[in-house]
Amino acid sequence: MSEKFDELVVVMEKLRAPGGCPWDAEQTYASLSQYLLEEAYETFDAIHEADISGDVTNLKEELGDLLLQVVFHSTIGKERREFDIEDVAGGVARKLVLRHPHVFGDAKLESATDVLDNWDMLKANERKASGKEEKKRESILDEVPVHFPGLLEALKVTKKASKVGFDWPDAAPIFDKIAEETDELRKAIERGKAENISEEIGDLLFAVVNLARHLDVEPETALKKTNRKFRARFKFIEEELKRNGKSLENSSLEEMDSLWDKAKARGA
Repeated sequence: MSEKFDELVVVMEKLRAPGGCPWDAEQTYASLSQYLLEEAYETFDAIHEADISGDVTNLKEELGDLLLQVVFHSTIGKERREFDIEDVAGGVARKLVLRHPHVFGDAKLESATDVLDNWDMLKANERKASGKEEKKRESILDEVPVHFPGLLEALKVTKKASKVGFDWPDAAPIFDKIAEETDELRKAIERGKAENISEEIGDLLFAVVNLARHLDVEPETALKKTNRKFRARFKFIEEELKRNGKSLENSSLEEMDSLWDKAKARGA
């Protein structure tokens, strides 16, 4: 591989070796799993930050942190004589070639949808050909990990269901479903049962995810953008209040609402 990549591998091996770092040396696949997840989320945020600002400095750093996790796991695998970074890189390269027969072979795939459908078919064929014992699946939805974040899980399970025809024909009737779920939520609130309220909130969110899917909007990304927008506008409120010698605690809702509208007008 490249000189810089090889350097990273050597550094990681030295950290794990006798006389290296005690913390690094005691890590396992399982103990690193939480850090892999954290780095993935931080990279996710950095991607959208770069998309807005055009500055990729943070994205480059976060991709490095994410790559470190791959190298870290591969180093452990090498020590255990289970696999190494060459196996990881070679495996994914072979997979990409096999699953892109329209690029590396003679297959003719005209659209992105055709590519994804063919990808799924090839993936299923690879599992059968590998001879590996597959987990028993009682539902096509079992292919979607239950540990996914809620929005992502909802998106994935509804995509699976839609592939076998269990779906709305278009986005229009989903607005009616959202209105129906909103009405059921209001009734649950009137009854005052916390369990029912929680369930109806979930149903409403699920309907909104379906609308996002039909409109080709990735819901997690959309919500993260709104979160950042809220942060920016709320920070503007805090700064304006501070500039006027006030704090959040001694300001009225009307004052904060007015500043919110001002932030919104400024495009924050």
